[in-house]
Parts: sequence; C-alpha cells; structure tokens
Amino acid sequence: MPRLVHDRITLLLYAQLGVWGFFLYGFGPVVPLLRDEQGVSAALASLHGTGLAAGILIAGFIFSPVSRRIGRGATIWVGLTGVAVVIGILWFARPLPVTVAAAVLVSVFGSFIVNGVNAAISDHHAAAAPAALSEANAAAAFTGIVSPVVVGVFVGVGLGWRPALSLVVLLILGVLALATLWRVGTPARAVPVHGSAPPGRLSRSYWITLVLLAATSSIEVCFSLWAVDVLRTHAGMASGPAAAGFAAVLAGMFVGRLVAGRAISLAGFAIFWVATAPWLAILGLFVVGLGIAVQYPLVISLALAAAPGQADRASGLTSYPVAFGFGVAPVVLGALTDRSGPHQAFLVLPVFIVAAVGLTMWLARSLALPQVGEPHPEVVEQVA
Repeated sequence: MPRLVHDRITLLLYAQLGVWGFFLYGFGPVVPLLRDEQGVSAALASLHGTGLAAGILIAGFIFSPVSRRIGRGATIWVGLTGVAVVIGILWFARPLPVTVAAAVLVSVFGSFIVNGVNAAISDHHAAAAPAALSEANAAAAFTGIVSPVVVGVFVGVGLGWRPALSLVVLLILGVLALATLWRVGTPARAVPVHGSAPPGRLSRSYWITLVLLAATSSIEVCFSLWAVDVLRTHAGMASGPAAAGFAAVLAGMFVGRLVAGRAISLAGFAIFWVATAPWLAILGLFVVGLGIAVQYPLVISLALAAAPGQADRASGLTSYPVAFGFGVAPVVLGALTDRSGPHQAFLVLPVFIVAAVGLTMWLARSLALPQVGEPHPEVVEQVA
C-alpha cells in the first residue's frame, strides 16, 4: 500500500479545504434564519440551494482556464479570498435576490478551493492520493460538525449568525499565516506520463466516474436537505432536536473518511427509514454518514487517476455532475414529498444507491480493459 506522507504541503491543503467546509456546513442552518429575516416561503428560501448548484456549474466552466492562467495555488487563494468577500456582502445583504446571488458567488469561489485542492492532492501524492483525499474531506467534515454548533451558540446568545460565519475570515487569515510561516505553496500540475491520453482527450473510465459522481452527490444532498423532515414526521422528533440530530450524518462522514471505511449507505438507509424511535433513526443517519464518507473522495480519486496529467481539467469537470446532483435530486425528492410525504419520498434514495453500485461495477470492468489513457490496473482495487 502506498505510504501517505503528511508533509507541510499536505497539511496546508487539508486546512484550506477545512475552511470551506466550515462555511458550507454553517451556511445550511443559516438559510432558515434568512427565511425568517426576509419573510419568504420555504420554496423561495430553497433558491439559496439552487444558487449553490449554479455556482458549481459556473466554476466547472472557468476553473481550468483560470488555473492555467494564474496557477493552481493562486486559484485556491482567490477562492478563499472570495469567500471572505461574500461574508462581507452577507453582513449588509437583506433582499432575497442579493442573498441568492451571494450564494452563487460563494459557490464559485468554494469550487475553486475544492477543485484546486483535489487536483493538487492528486498530483502531490500520486498512488497515495485516495487516502489523502479521504483525510482532506475528513477535515472538511470535522469543521462541518463544528460550524453548525458555532452558529447555534452565536444565535442562542443573541449575537446572530453573521458573526458566527465571520469566523471563516479568521480561519482564512490563520491558514495564510501558516502558509507564510511554513513557506510552502501548492504543487504545480504534473507532467503527463508516457502512454497517457493526449491533451484534450479523456478516457471512457473518466466519463463513467462523472456519472457515478452524479449518483453519489444525489445521495448526499437528499439526506442533507430532507433528513430532518423525516426525523420530525416519522421519528416524532421536535424541530430543534431533529436539526441537531442531522449532525449524526456529519459525524459519520468524519469517522468514515478518517478510517476510510467501506460504503454502507444502503444499510444505514434501511435503519433510518424503518426507525420510529429517535435514537434508532439517529443511529441510521450515523451509518449513512459512514457510507457517504468514502463515496466522494473515492470517486474523485478515480476520476483524477483516469485523467493522468490533466488533473486541473479533470477536477473542474467534476463540478458538473456535483451540480446536477445538488440541483436535480432535491427537486425530485421535494416533488415526491408534496405527493406522498417525506418518509415515502425517501424511497427514491435506494434507487440512487443501487445506481451507484451498478456504475461502480461498470467502472471496475472499464478499468480492467487496456485502453489509452486508462490508469494503471492497480486502480481497479480502489473500487473493489
């Protein structure tokens, strides 16, 4: 097994992704508070989620050219700076169109961070990249656990959510100080290896990973946006404890990514869906988190491995299936919820999970075939 070296570059990349995780998972609990401030319907408030998906799509178009022009490291720092600027906008933004536009903008900058870190880790760690990507996403999941708690505490003591999210600016300054103190930068893109696909061409295996990423993203976002409703309507939990109970998913993601466990989303879903006792439903969500944990970093590592020498382009294109999952799956689940309630609507999740399993098997077969531009056969072991 390739040895993962935790050098200063690696730790810096983990920290950069962790900052984005703090904002992203803190922004979710803020949306209902924005809804109260603006006096809009839940449907209109959900446009903030649509804005995040739109930002991911935009970043998919521009990340690769921006990275080529100014460099991967600079692109990540532009992303971090942009997040800080959007937090400043949110201090003064009140109308819905302005806050939705801020969601679009922050998603673009956040995608710069995610895509840049993913590409940098892939090039820096090579064969050990899957383990490094799991750890990097564990860092983001950990800050995701902390962030909603911080927002809740600040709101509870009367300070409001804006000062809580503003802690992201202090985190960015801390990461900048760390990078300056360590005198480290982001690794440049790797030179294509002999026998890899020529520039402009991506392998069949890579495109399969994008479809797989759309399925796994759909699973994650559906649980993120609708699990609380199931906890309230089926497990009989009050709104406050149900919202806090969703942290079980993030806790599971943190543990799963830290130990790189196997995907067990279907088992977690089964526990969660049949549970009428709150403690059992929370346990199911934790198991779901364990399963979700390895999906994103594993699929990303496979996508980058299937595009040797093209990490920035390959990472940028992964924005599209993620945006599809975030933009389409919740709408489908929401429409089903209006017809039959959240508990029955959640039966669409096993469809996504089974689709992901089937795509994984297809990907394994594709990787086993000798094709120009395909990764080394050892990569097949990552989907076993």
